[in-house]
Amino acid sequence: MATTVAPTPTGAGAAADREPVTATRRGRPIRGQRAAFWLFVTPFLVGLVAFVYFPILWSAVLSFFDAQGTVLPTRFVGIDNYVTMLSDQAFTSSLLTFTVFAVLIVPTTFAASLALAVLVNRVTVAKAFFRSVFFLPTACSYVVASLVWKLSIFNGVRFGLANQILKAFGQEPVAWLSTIDPPWYWLVIVSVRLWLQCGFYMILFLAALQNINPELYEAAYVDGTKPGWKIFRHITLPLLKPTSISVLLLCLIAAYQGFDEFYNLVGNVEYARPPLVYLYYLALGTQQNFGLGSAGALILAAMIAVITVLQGKILGFGRPED
Repeated sequence: MATTVAPTPTGAGAAADREPVTATRRGRPIRGQRAAFWLFVTPFLVGLVAFVYFPILWSAVLSFFDAQGTVLPTRFVGIDNYVTMLSDQAFTSSLLTFTVFAVLIVPTTFAASLALAVLVNRVTVAKAFFRSVFFLPTACSYVVASLVWKLSIFNGVRFGLANQILKAFGQEPVAWLSTIDPPWYWLVIVSVRLWLQCGFYMILFLAALQNINPELYEAAYVDGTKPGWKIFRHITLPLLKPTSISVLLLCLIAAYQGFDEFYNLVGNVEYARPPLVYLYYLALGTQQNFGLGSAGALILAAMIAVITVLQGKILGFGRPED
């Protein structure tokens, strides 16, 4: 007896029959996701354009105009503002001050935060307590920390904490922020920045350390390697390379953005005046020269970008692992 099987729709006709169902199931979630994406992103995007990109663009425009005392200049001066800033002895010396600060603070912060992370990672009790204690200064204001350093620890009188310690060892008090030979002010500036940011980078290193597979250490112990510098050099340090590069880049950028500690500790002094403090007095002080200030800010931004890119190239930032 022959059996009749109902034909199954195939080809373009079957696809047309399934299309409305597919579009309905796939289209509604996509439209909903897009609406949610723009709902959350639009306020931040508007703020980013209004308070970041537009001021940068307008600053670039001002740098080519004579904009003293006005943000709506009319006299075009070309690159004269850039030439003036690059020939300004005070501005070029401030760039040197920033470079010295970066040379001092970047390796110091890297070594201290890595050492703290290794120590906190090794402790077996109260790990959360130590992690919080070292991270807590990150939440402190740079202005408040600078004033504490200036008024309590390194205030330059014999009653200051640092001078009291020197007195206990029979030494004379030191005027920490006004002595330029030797330049004791660098100790004050570097130590306050180190105290403020070391905990943040320690957390980054700590997260990377906890992601290292413990079987690697066990294999090294089985091979007869004892815990210590050899394990750290050949296992820990290579596996921390991506985090180390990120920390170095962030430290360098943060060093070239230093302002609060310089402004509150030493002010507008020639021997320790970074570019941002000089530009602050130039553009927002008595001169109100927004054209020169904008040109100096763009020169500084270009210098930071070039140094950051070169450092990233040298250290292999973004390069795939072998």
